[in-house]
Amino acid sequence: MGLLNKLKNEFIDIVEWLDPTNDTIVHRFERYQNEIKMGAKLTVRESQVAVFINEGQIADVFQPGMYTLQTQNMPILSTLKGWVHGFNSPFKAEVYFVNTKKFLDNKWGTPNPVMLRDPEFGPIRIRAFGVYEFRVSDAATFIRDVVGTDGDFTTEQVTNQLRNIIVTRFTDAVGEAKIPVLDMASNYNEFSDKVAGVIIEEYKQYGLNMTKFLVSNISLPPNVEEALDKRSSMGIIGNMNQYTQFQAANAMEAAATNPGGGGASEGMGMGMGFAMAGSMMNAMNQGMNPNQQQQGPPPMPQAAAFFAVVNGQQSGPFDVNGLRQMVTAGSLTKETLVWKQGMPSWMAAGQVQELFSIFGATPPPVPPPPPVPGT
Repeated sequence: MGLLNKLKNEFIDIVEWLDPTNDTIVHRFERYQNEIKMGAKLTVRESQVAVFINEGQIADVFQPGMYTLQTQNMPILSTLKGWVHGFNSPFKAEVYFVNTKKFLDNKWGTPNPVMLRDPEFGPIRIRAFGVYEFRVSDAATFIRDVVGTDGDFTTEQVTNQLRNIIVTRFTDAVGEAKIPVLDMASNYNEFSDKVAGVIIEEYKQYGLNMTKFLVSNISLPPNVEEALDKRSSMGIIGNMNQYTQFQAANAMEAAATNPGGGGASEGMGMGMGFAMAGSMMNAMNQGMNPNQQQQGPPPMPQAAAFFAVVNGQQSGPFDVNGLRQMVTAGSLTKETLVWKQGMPSWMAAGQVQELFSIFGATPPPVPPPPPVPGT
């Protein structure tokens, strides 16, 4: 088997790579003892870069195109090999194909909640998620600093490190922005641009280019979201009296259309219906006049209170019955001055219409006896 591979690779004169995957960033071209014939055809397709490595040292880098491998188009390798006057025999070199396409839909997220001090909710925790895109911009740097001698390097091997950078920079950006949590949804673009501006420079250190970074969601803990939903529901319901009317009407309709059970269940349903009807009427009355309290009998009218001038001094207040007793006792006459709230000034009791009745009950003066005849 080893001899067959040796013979097979001795006749290889085309160096190329067709990517059968969607996540391979670097692929090492495998051949027997790393031997490549001088004059072999090198095919580098669009979104690829071919990197030749000689004895662990990066040599020539080929951009997309078709090449006939000669000393003229391999200046660095020729120098390293000492091919001053040309060379036609097979030579040894490692060839790495680097995929320079955009790697899309790479997801990132905060593994642990981020603590913030919100101006409305106080201390709170949030989580964030999003996607990003990247591509290899410097193949030599990427192989030297990241890939090393890995023959098949995939996105999975680098995205963990890239995500850690994103989460760190995002957390810092959110903390510095001091934007209320409820306003963050309107600032996704600002967060994305700010974080991307920092990450781009850091990615360059790895020979990568961040082509897109997006914040797609910022969320609160489930219990906080539940409380916020209840608060929003209260705001949407608005007038609680009208909502009570609506709920009572729905309950009555459901009870009326319930086909199950007769007898006691029907009686119970009727009782519930009457109770709900009463509740609905109360709610409707209060809905028509929200400032009106629960209806009840009106308060009894208060008796009029009069003040009187008795023996030159103000006395009272007295109700009508008290004044009637004073008339009977002789301490109040029609000439006595009286006053109550609403009267412009003191008036004689005999001139106040409300007090006419207390004087009408007073018997007239006893007439003198008739004269005796003959006297």
